Amino acid sequence: MNLVLDNLTKKFGEFVSVDHINLNMTNGVYGLLGVNGAGKTTLMRMLCTLLKPTSGGIFCDGKDIFKMDGDYRNLLGYLPQDFGFYPEFTIKDYLLYIATIKGIRPVTAQKRAKELIDKVGLAKVTNKKLKKLSGGMKRRVGIAQAILNNPQILILDEPTAGLDPNERIRFRNLISELSEERLVLLSTHIVSDIEYVANEILMMKDGAIVNQGTLDEIVGTMPEKVWNCIVPQQSVSAITKKYKVSNMKSENHGVDLRIISAEKPYETAICVRPSLEDVFLYYFGEKVGDHNDLL
Repeated sequence: MNLVLDNLTKKFGEFVSVDHINLNMTNGVYGLLGVNGAGKTTLMRMLCTLLKPTSGGIFCDGKDIFKMDGDYRNLLGYLPQDFGFYPEFTIKDYLLYIATIKGIRPVTAQKRAKELIDKVGLAKVTNKKLKKLSGGMKRRVGIAQAILNNPQILILDEPTAGLDPNERIRFRNLISELSEERLVLLSTHIVSDIEYVANEILMMKDGAIVNQGTLDEIVGTMPEKVWNCIVPQQSVSAITKKYKVSNMKSENHGVDLRIISAEKPYETAICVRPSLEDVFLYYFGEKVGDHNDLL
């Protein structure tokens, strides 16, 4: 499976939501990482043919996805940020209903629904109505409906929203399993979701891809250094106004800071290896003092 984005652009009036993106994706997990408003959802909606690009194109194995029409959608599974559900349906009835919409034969649908209910850990509540499910359970139902047709391309927009830590781990394991024979594009602003499962990370800001590569590649190209130091409480305010601080922890003898800076930020600071969270803060964060200065 090969999915190519060629100079893909989407404008809403004068606002550029997706800005001349070029990507070539094959099987594996691609993590699309960025803050809310970066253009991730617009990009995914175009990949699902729900929005047409202003310019550029999307090609699946060399064919324009908008000309492929139903042939492309048969390859596709999609979990939007807010997926529609019928509150009076049970989990099983809902999946069978979605299977009908997707044109899956009844015998196949029954078997597939049971398999997926087990896979997402909902076997004990299969006959429970959707309106009585927790937020995390509803997301798991959403993931199940997205893979009902055994798609070759799976697009997940903020799939772990509302999931507790244990459910997020279950989800990451499921995605790793699903990615063996398909292309998975996972959008999130939660760094740990990407860090553990993505073969390749795409960092999106203001509609453009600002960094791309494996975890090691992205961490290795961090433009600034990361420093660790313990400072007196009275020094914290000045440091946070001048530098980006990715972590702050109070200790008995001071405050332990993790600082992103091209220069040594404090006389006792020690240079340490960057993490993906540090890179995320470098591209998308702001100095602690910036927010206060705007008030």
